[in-house]
Amino acid sequence: MTVTAIGARRLAILGMSLAALAVSRPALAQESAWTLAATYTADVAGPVSGGASQAGKFLDNLMIEADLDLDKAAGWTGASAHVSLLNNAGGAPNDIAGILQGINNIEVSRPRGKVYEAWLQQDFGRASVRAGLYDLNSEFYATDAAGLLIAPPFGIGSELAATGPNGPSIFPSTALALRLRLATSDTTYVQAVALNALAGDIGDPGGVDTEFDHGALLAAEAGWTGRGKVALGAWRYTKDQDDILDIDAAGDPVRRVAAGAYLLVEQPLNGAQGDLRAVAGFLRLGVSDGDTTSFKGGGQAGLLVTQVFAGRPDSALSLGVAYGGLSDKFQQTLAASGVAAAGSESTLELTYADKAAPRLTLQPSVQYVVHPGGDRDADPAVVLTLRVSIDL
Repeated sequence: MTVTAIGARRLAILGMSLAALAVSRPALAQESAWTLAATYTADVAGPVSGGASQAGKFLDNLMIEADLDLDKAAGWTGASAHVSLLNNAGGAPNDIAGILQGINNIEVSRPRGKVYEAWLQQDFGRASVRAGLYDLNSEFYATDAAGLLIAPPFGIGSELAATGPNGPSIFPSTALALRLRLATSDTTYVQAVALNALAGDIGDPGGVDTEFDHGALLAAEAGWTGRGKVALGAWRYTKDQDDILDIDAAGDPVRRVAAGAYLLVEQPLNGAQGDLRAVAGFLRLGVSDGDTTSFKGGGQAGLLVTQVFAGRPDSALSLGVAYGGLSDKFQQTLAASGVAAAGSESTLELTYADKAAPRLTLQPSVQYVVHPGGDRDADPAVVLTLRVSIDL
């Protein structure tokens, strides 16, 4: 099972705003109710050594987002709306690389345009409710300090990304959801969400699923956001999922409980945000049942350095390592196919980004993957990427 293009919600750590458009007719000077943003990202990526083969592929991602303050637009106190449109084109570099956790967080299996998110939110003081097509990774299992890295497991842990009949409600396909959040103090919060277990949105084959025949994915997270972030989360599918190995007497997959948990820590290590060479670190650990997914658990850790050079305020450097622990059952399936199964697949990534022009960011990246494809005998893979991002 190959996990590609996961956790791309935070593609633009370096910013991507457009001028607001006024919608209030009485006075053009009045503060806008609408905020629009668009970013175009294009990558050339591929393995230059190791992996299944060596070649490069072009792929791109266009994200258009609109936010509406319904209080300003219609007098609906505490309400807001969000819609985002997504279009992906180009090739699939991981088809060449054969990396289980993927190599590029804008890669998709079916290039197309679609509605990505569409939700309404109502605030009640410290509490809020959000309903509609929703990206789980926009608020759950997320660390800002990992946002510059291109390898998919830095977006969301592979042990969760590889679950569900069509993947969970994350990039590139979301699902109908209801999210509740409560700020229990100025620095603490709890949040929970119920999502359709079958991800699919407008533009996907079959469109949005409204039947919930596959049940729901439930997730909860509690955290502290003082100087940094510490959070603990858990997730579970309400309906049992197919075991990846065991079958019953009729030859059908045995159904198992699919569940897991994760821990996040994110911390500034020197100075304050905006300081020269400010460093933030992150650590994430996740576990799963190991029966319904290829990954029994994993972890990611890394550093983000912003304003690397005094004369380059937008420069940023990030180093991260991602470990994907393969489940025993997945190792057995690899062994049955003749692969010398390894216990894990790990990725080390180094990337640097900087603005070449006011709206243009260039970002080269190099990844070093150990045991690509979960093959103990495979040579390490070296993957190069050049990312170009344009704020439209």
